[in-house]
Amino acid sequence: MLDLEWDSGQRALRENGLEAEFIKHSRAGDAEETRVCGKDGVLVFHLKPERTISVDDKASLRDARPEIDRRVLRELLLGAISADAVRWGYVLVSARPLEGGQHELTFANGHTTITDILVGADGAHSRVRPLLSPATPQYHGVIGPEISIPPDVAALPENRDIIEAIGSGSTYASEGKRMFFTQRNGDGRIRAYAWHCAPLEWSLPSDPKAAKQVLLGMYEDWAPWVRKFIENCDEQAIYVRPLLYLPVGHRWEHKPGVTIIGDAAHLMSPFAGAGANLAMVDGLELGLVLADAITKGLDAEAREAAVAKWEETMSARAEKYADMAARNLEASTGPEAPHSVANAWRKAVELAAQSRAAE
Repeated sequence: MLDLEWDSGQRALRENGLEAEFIKHSRAGDAEETRVCGKDGVLVFHLKPERTISVDDKASLRDARPEIDRRVLRELLLGAISADAVRWGYVLVSARPLEGGQHELTFANGHTTITDILVGADGAHSRVRPLLSPATPQYHGVIGPEISIPPDVAALPENRDIIEAIGSGSTYASEGKRMFFTQRNGDGRIRAYAWHCAPLEWSLPSDPKAAKQVLLGMYEDWAPWVRKFIENCDEQAIYVRPLLYLPVGHRWEHKPGVTIIGDAAHLMSPFAGAGANLAMVDGLELGLVLADAITKGLDAEAREAAVAKWEETMSARAEKYADMAARNLEASTGPEAPHSVANAWRKAVELAAQSRAAE
């Protein structure tokens, strides 16, 4: 699930004529419910906004962070462009700078092409980033599996206690350098992340039943619903996810003909809820900068100056969220969890209220 903000993710959809479709497929109110607890499952923070959203009520959208499934958002975006706009099966292997700001791209299928403007939106392990920066993803020291309960299993009466424990939105259980975070998806699936502090080499057995036993051992003294979640999780969907990041405040000296956006530019942990929002607004704003350069007939030098100026705007915005993500992760793994997590949420709610009052 992704929660999209008014000024970033929602803005990208709104300015591309996709707001109505977003509202149709997103959830607000119940989906924004937030619960924070320790390993015993006792709540120390609970937020459940009572609201609905409407395309005719902009205030309802501005104040909310509606949730939408990743798959649904992907389909919405792909459905808004022509079928030949995306070239599938082209895995970028290398990008080589040429003269005049051009770059030669080589793909795994053997195809090569030359670009006038190269935008690296190729994620954490970007092949384009090295053209601009020596920075590489760093490990937070936190790792664990993504697991989930399928819709049909979640709906069983005997699993009602899991539903009652996690509510209709997200639940953040953390204590003793371990976390168990859950999200309700729009299709009925419940997703969870069992993160903990461990070396990057940590792994689970390839046999799913053995993997479950390892997790049950890790969470042996946690609330019954946590252990029951592990017992009932989909054995075909257990994925180990290390938390990686780029240095807070990551920047680079602008180079002609190439830039990066999204995780390629400002990778951070999901503990600020900002990754998708930033990537979407990055793409929107860079597109507007390039479109403006074409409309005005700017020469290459003026166009590159405009892109360089935008890169600084993007980096400054991302720095704020990257710092927040790092602090929130520290709160979740520190000795004061879950109370430090609850305090972080209270501060976020207070700042959001202050921001609305100032508008």
